[in-house]
Formats: sequence, C-alpha cells, structure tokens
Amino acid sequence: MTENEIEVKFFLKDLPRLELRIKALGGKILHPRVKETNLRFDTADGALSKDHRVLRLRQDQIARLTYKGPAQMNRTVSVRKEIEVEVSNFDDTRLLLEALGYSPFMVYEKFRTTYSLGDVLVTLDEMPFGQFSEIEGPDAIRLQEVAESLWLDWALRSLESYSALFERVKANCGWTMQNLSFDEFAGKTVTPNDLGLNFADRAV
Repeated sequence: MTENEIEVKFFLKDLPRLELRIKALGGKILHPRVKETNLRFDTADGALSKDHRVLRLRQDQIARLTYKGPAQMNRTVSVRKEIEVEVSNFDDTRLLLEALGYSPFMVYEKFRTTYSLGDVLVTLDEMPFGQFSEIEGPDAIRLQEVAESLWLDWALRSLESYSALFERVKANCGWTMQNLSFDEFAGKTVTPNDLGLNFADRAV
C-alpha cells in the first residue's frame, strides 16, 4: 500500500473512558488488543534517521514492512508518505534487510486496539511511557471532527512520533536505554512534563 499517512496523536489520562466513548459513537473494532513488536532499521551511518525517514519491521497478528518519508512541514496534522507491505515471515525479512546493509537500532513495543469510526481509524495505544490515541483519516478537517466527538482537546494534539517522544523522555529524565520496551520502563514513572505533553481527554 502506498499513500500519505494523515494522523494526529493524543496523550490520555483515561484510556478506558475513550474506548467507551468510541463504542457509544458506533465505533467498530477492527483489531482487538494485541502486542506489537517493532524493529527500526538504519544504515551504519544513520542515513535514514538523519533524513527523518523510517524503515520499520512490525510483528502483531501479521508481519509488515513499512517505509515512512519525512513529515511535511507547516501542517496542522502529521502527513507522511507511507509504503507498507505484508510479509510472510518476520525473521526472514529481518535477515533480508540485514543482508542489504540495514541493522536494527531500536526495538519498541506497544499494545494496540484499533477501531473504525466511518472513514477514520482510531487506535488505543498502551505505550511503556503512557496511554495514547492516534486518529488517522482522509484530511485534517475530518480528524478534528472525530477528535472533538471523542471529547479530545484538538489544541493538545501531538504530531510527533513515539520515537521522538521516547528521545524527549530520555533527555528529560537522564535515561540512556536504547529500546522503548516495557521491560526497560519497568519501575519508572513518566510525567506529562517528561513527555512535553498535556492530557488531551477533556472532563465532561
């Protein structure tokens, strides 16, 4: 699949409440809660990261290989070129990438539940450093409509990747771990200030 990925992200205080709101609006579950394991690949000199490009191998119910281009600037939402293909074998695909000169430099994990609200996808993401929702759809107007219907404060949206938030947390907390994994974050507390974000789910 080749298209632009158009999305926004929200930091949540109460993920179960958001899930109830999605269901109340008629959201349909596409993928029940599943653990994702993601490998980020790059060249030895970090050429992809320097250009803000992503090469990712993901395992959840299936294995997928994804390329993401740099985010477009001066946007109200995150817009990136995305090319994603399903692959038959996670381990064999990793070997292929390594044979081409790419090496995994980071592992990151999350638990994700995916719903649809019409033409929009809404994910519930449990990250090692907090709870989030991503809303992905056809354009910024539609994303804002859905966010507001879910009682999410549009002004508090984030356009950053989880990897970028991970780097901020490490810098703010003085941590040096390489991987965004639940084991690495065991026993650690991450505050909104550490992330540079505020909770976006509004009291109603």
